[in-house]
Amino acid sequence: MPNIRQEVFTSIHEQWLSQTIEMAVENVKNGGGPFAAIVVRDGKIIGKGTNQVHVLHDPSAHAELLAIRQACETLQSIDLSDCVLYASGEPCPMCLGAAYWSTVGHIYYACGKQEVSEQTDFQNPLDRYFTDQKLPGDQRLVPFVQVTCKNALAPFYEWQKTTEQK
Repeated sequence: MPNIRQEVFTSIHEQWLSQTIEMAVENVKNGGGPFAAIVVRDGKIIGKGTNQVHVLHDPSAHAELLAIRQACETLQSIDLSDCVLYASGEPCPMCLGAAYWSTVGHIYYACGKQEVSEQTDFQNPLDRYFTDQKLPGDQRLVPFVQVTCKNALAPFYEWQKTTEQK
């Protein structure tokens, strides 16, 4: 016997993801990248974005980041814990970082990076960074080098004082 509740649950996610896929296709037709994302809260879209990296000449103009920014602006908060991020493609590390920072409640995506690489000619420049992040800092494609500075923690001490006063 089919589980009606599960079918409705899946259907809702498929509807939102279908919208991101349509947005991504339209974005490609308009010169953007093949990605789109929306942030949904209580059944309403509060943020949306499409990949504008090449249009804006901005490597941070990813669909998920733009959707998260718009959602945070809409709510006047960086807390998206009661929201869902829907993305046409699996979020990259930068977008995932923004999702974690905004404490997004759930993330659903339509197409995984493995699927894209196996079934299309699309070459994602970020693919090499997924494995690169596992390496020690000095062995990465772009080396991470920490330089000890005597006042390095000063901004954090100041932040701590400021947040304690609130």
